Amino acid sequence: MSSNNFSRRKFLAGAATVGAASAMGVGTLASCSGGGGTSGAASVFDFKKRDYKLPPMLETAPDGPILKAGVIGCGGRGTGAALNFLDAGPNLTITALGDVFQDRIDNCREKIKTEKGVEVPLENCFVGFDNFEKVIDSGVDIVILATPPKFRPEHFEAAVKARKHVFMEKPLAVDSAGIRQIITASKMADAQGLKVVTGTQRRHQHNYVNLWNEINNNNGIGHIVSANVYWNGGKLWHRDNNPSWSEMEWMIRDWVNWTWLSGDHIVEQHVHNIDVANWFIGEHPIKAVGFGSRQRRVTGDQYDNFSIDFIYEDGRHVHSMCRQINGCANGVYEIFHGTKAIAITSGGKNQIVDAAGNQLFEAQGSETSPYVQEHINLVTCIRQNIPFNEAEATAESNLVAIMGRVSAYTGKEVTYDEMMNADMKLGPTTYIMGDIGYIEKAEVPVPGTLER
Repeated sequence: MSSNNFSRRKFLAGAATVGAASAMGVGTLASCSGGGGTSGAASVFDFKKRDYKLPPMLETAPDGPILKAGVIGCGGRGTGAALNFLDAGPNLTITALGDVFQDRIDNCREKIKTEKGVEVPLENCFVGFDNFEKVIDSGVDIVILATPPKFRPEHFEAAVKARKHVFMEKPLAVDSAGIRQIITASKMADAQGLKVVTGTQRRHQHNYVNLWNEINNNNGIGHIVSANVYWNGGKLWHRDNNPSWSEMEWMIRDWVNWTWLSGDHIVEQHVHNIDVANWFIGEHPIKAVGFGSRQRRVTGDQYDNFSIDFIYEDGRHVHSMCRQINGCANGVYEIFHGTKAIAITSGGKNQIVDAAGNQLFEAQGSETSPYVQEHINLVTCIRQNIPFNEAEATAESNLVAIMGRVSAYTGKEVTYDEMMNADMKLGPTTYIMGDIGYIEKAEVPVPGTLER
């Protein structure tokens, strides 16, 4: 399967809309093997210790000179991240805010002032699609990136070029082009000694870290032979169109329902669980085959359920399942099946059990919120000059989620290498707060079809 064949696929607003000229490319995709053979039973089941370089898990960041942060994307998550940053330790402040909407800035600014007593100067509040450049240039030390993820690669690259430390929310990108941009900027950040933390907070959550250590350093369950990762929940949220809004404004305000902005919920939300699988197993899958559908979503062009089989190079399988539909059985957790025992993360209890369900080990947690802990770790690494950059590892998990999405959208087996090399770039080519003729062309993907 050549990347050129695959790149001819048109993912219009995330929908796999394929012209007749691309039919051979889809057919070739379906027949791709992508490897996946085992390397021999003896080596597959050998337990090997692994090192995960996590910074010291302190209860609060060490003191030091004032660190000034700017927030790019002032919605709910950006505001939450700003508050989490201010809770991480002494001498931390927010000095700049940026968003495409003035009301988002106003709400964020008021909440920071009311809850933390920090008043961001009005002259450091920037509105518009270029707000990120102004926040970065305002004299901050750290940037917090929390816009819809479509914009993350451009913002991250700009922050790194300006030599800023970065906290950025997951996911990091919605398409292959964005993932490559993130990885390139991440390598630049390493070369400059910048610290980068992403919003995959389970990697900063004490009971996850302690469970990982028990599995990977103490042989707690033996060799991991398979896993299940789930994020099944109810509907997230949507915003109906307002006659006073332009097309672009509505899509951005309703961003979790549009694939070009969010990546679909397998990328935007379920990436947490997929990242845990990659972290615990120590590598990413090489291919995926799966399915999904749209049953009750109200706006946008996304699915509301996915079921994906991820296949690793040595033949191991991870079953991934996510759903955003009200009235169904819910559960957000991971299960790792080992040659000795089973690890389960469910209901706030991360534990190891035997085949009969008897508890063999319970990972200790912490009263510190993982949303605060990730900022504690970022500030600790900055002030103690500890090398730390999660961008590339998160980008890999992000690309795995994209691979699952594309497999479900097309009904085809898709490989990691195809996704890494694809020309996929979702969304409009220019950003203006107006009507751009995008929604009228958007389609919900129909697997197994070339044209609709």
